[in-house]
Amino acid sequence: MAGLRCAEVLINHGIKVTILEGRNRTGGRVHQSTHLGHLVDVGPNWIHGTDHNPILDLAAETNTTTHSIGERQSIFDLLGRIMNEKKATEYSELVWGIVADAFKHSNNDSAGIPPDRSLQDFFREKVKEKAVSEDEQKILLQMAQMWGAFVGDPIDKQSLKFFWLEECIEGENLFVASTYKAILDRVAKTARASADIQFSKTVTSIESLSSLTDTENPKTLLRTACGSTQIFDEVVITAPLGWLKRNKSAFVPPLPARISQAIDNISYGRLEKVYITFPSAFWDEPLSNQKQQTETPKDAGTEDTHHYPGFTHFLSPQYAPTTNPKNWNQELVNLAALPSSCAHPTLLFYIYGPCSTHITSLIANLDPDSPAYLTALAEFFHPYYSLLPNYTPTDPSCSPKKCLATSWSTDPLAGYGSYSNFQISPPNAKDAVELDKDIEALRTGLPERGVWLAGEHTAPFVALGTVTGAWWSGEGVGRRIVSAYGGGGETASSETEGVGEVETKAFIRKDGKSVAGPLNAVDS
Repeated sequence: MAGLRCAEVLINHGIKVTILEGRNRTGGRVHQSTHLGHLVDVGPNWIHGTDHNPILDLAAETNTTTHSIGERQSIFDLLGRIMNEKKATEYSELVWGIVADAFKHSNNDSAGIPPDRSLQDFFREKVKEKAVSEDEQKILLQMAQMWGAFVGDPIDKQSLKFFWLEECIEGENLFVASTYKAILDRVAKTARASADIQFSKTVTSIESLSSLTDTENPKTLLRTACGSTQIFDEVVITAPLGWLKRNKSAFVPPLPARISQAIDNISYGRLEKVYITFPSAFWDEPLSNQKQQTETPKDAGTEDTHHYPGFTHFLSPQYAPTTNPKNWNQELVNLAALPSSCAHPTLLFYIYGPCSTHITSLIANLDPDSPAYLTALAEFFHPYYSLLPNYTPTDPSCSPKKCLATSWSTDPLAGYGSYSNFQISPPNAKDAVELDKDIEALRTGLPERGVWLAGEHTAPFVALGTVTGAWWSGEGVGRRIVSAYGGGGETASSETEGVGEVETKAFIRKDGKSVAGPLNAVDS
């Protein structure tokens, strides 16, 4: 997304753009699949925040359907018993209240928070202050684990000191019900029409040819896995942070120590998704018809109660000792409750950290169309979907029809992960880590070499790890390059003033007096 937006900015200012794309498609981590028989996002599902969010504007422009999942949820305890919905709402409010307190504490007191203090440490302290029993404290701590699905790793890894970096744009988080496809096509339109896009070109070496003292006319040579070489005046690298971590040696001469340290310091999450589609949505029925839940929360308001709740959480499940002996929490979204034009009988599970590593190992080297693939995923998730209303083991409608699991953590072009996050530092760390300064260092890049870094990991602080951040990142780098060549740049929103960022991989070169635009290094 970042590279495509960067290319758009450059092309709109008359710059010639070449994109070296490691994949056989554009979009990078923004990608869709029809494996289930209907379109689903393999990458991001959400628009994070609605206050002056350019991706929300693009959704409106492209008639993309978005959906507010709402606050209704079902929660199953460690023995597989469903909680009363009123109680579940009460617990949820307590958990989110502690999250809000953690953001406030991190924003106001970050300097004094030890670098090894985690969000889980904060939760353990705060639940003791609540007027709840010890059993309820345990439930709150189990529910707190849901934060892992936001950042891709368990909350005992989440830095409290830099928790403020996880805050997003104000407003709702909207599910992209009709997928990101139309938005992606809109952002890619200019590049697809006017850039020289070279697919399946994985960059293996980024070599600065000019003397580091000659900053007037830097030149960069790119080598690809297929043996080709090309020389550019400007190179915008929007490879994921995980790729940068594993490929610092691709830069010749080596990256400056400050940039190298920043790449090491910022962490990279492991969020994966599993879609399970059924012949029909056996679980989806009006709340009033469900025998398991007898009370409606008072604040249900105008939320749609004609469907099973949007979110379901399975807390520290002890009823799946064979498939889940470590009791990893599970979380699903009910896609049958999407607007009718987008709804389908599918459950979407979000998994993270060690659980995602385990799931990807189960399906490694299996053909997604094979019975073994379906069986492996169905067997792992059966203990959870079998708890949903109306499940009958002999009813064909309750047997998975198809499954699809993402595998970003085994994808070299994705950097073996999903997106950046901000983890604790070991207590014996030699040097103090300043993750906000690390992000700023990556944003700055190496303009003296004609090399720029961009992506969700260089986004404005309010949009790190998001599609919006990637888009702003690409726009920021594009404007900086245009400005460097005497152009006026585009009018930018206040969120991106003075910021240079990007998400896809892009590069730039000159033909005579004209500047050739971003070209994709490792993935779009």
